[in-house]
Amino acid sequence: MSDFSKPNHKRHKKPAHVIEKERAKRAGSAETLFLFGLHAVRDALMNPQREKLRLMLTQNAALKLEDAIAASGITPEIHDARQFNPPIDRESVHQGAVLEVKPLNWGSVSELCAPRNDAPLVLLLDRVTDPHNVGAILRSAEVFGARAVIAPHRHSAPETGALAKTASGALERQPYLRVPNLAGAMNSLREMGYTILGLDGEATDDLQTIAAKLPDGPIALAMGSEGPGLRALTQDLCHHLVRIPAAAEFASLNVSNATAVALYAIAQR
Repeated sequence: MSDFSKPNHKRHKKPAHVIEKERAKRAGSAETLFLFGLHAVRDALMNPQREKLRLMLTQNAALKLEDAIAASGITPEIHDARQFNPPIDRESVHQGAVLEVKPLNWGSVSELCAPRNDAPLVLLLDRVTDPHNVGAILRSAEVFGARAVIAPHRHSAPETGALAKTASGALERQPYLRVPNLAGAMNSLREMGYTILGLDGEATDDLQTIAAKLPDGPIALAMGSEGPGLRALTQDLCHHLVRIPAAAEFASLNVSNATAVALYAIAQR
């Protein structure tokens, strides 16, 4: 005979969308992150816009970063290399240097991307989540003078130590904005006069041909994740869908390499 008087202690599983929203909220409210590796830590120390909280070093790393430490004004914690155990993943290649920092605040899309008697270039990343790809994209964006790299807050790579290490310092100099809604950012860019080009492997027009025909003015380049590519809404908000021509029928590039090629093509127009 069942005892209906006993309380039901079975835990109800939260819906997937609720769990995802909670995770995004926690990630968005993360107060600090840990940068690691000599290059990433050096560039962060030299960045006056970066709020630095705690610097953990081995003696050897401290010697290599002596000038950056002096410029930053932060007092490092020096640890014995054999007992160096910073609060990061054990597999991280830290080179004896770890820096706890606050995330950078680059401002809004309208503040950062508004044309100022020039023709800025902006990158849009649609669901590009791999930190190594995003880090490489930030490096290319800096090289080709992009005003900003914009991604949706959800389904994007947050600012992390792994991303910073791959970016090799570009994270400190290249604005990386994670916005609540990518479509909203794209509409804002359209209102500011941007022509938006979306990279799509199935497009009929190639990038160089379309880029050469564009009038002088601001350009935004939308890149999708590997596999799914650009979402339908993102495609709808592009003025042109273009492809990178390939010699082989099934040849393809990963998103960071494709971004570098596309940026170069636009720079040559």
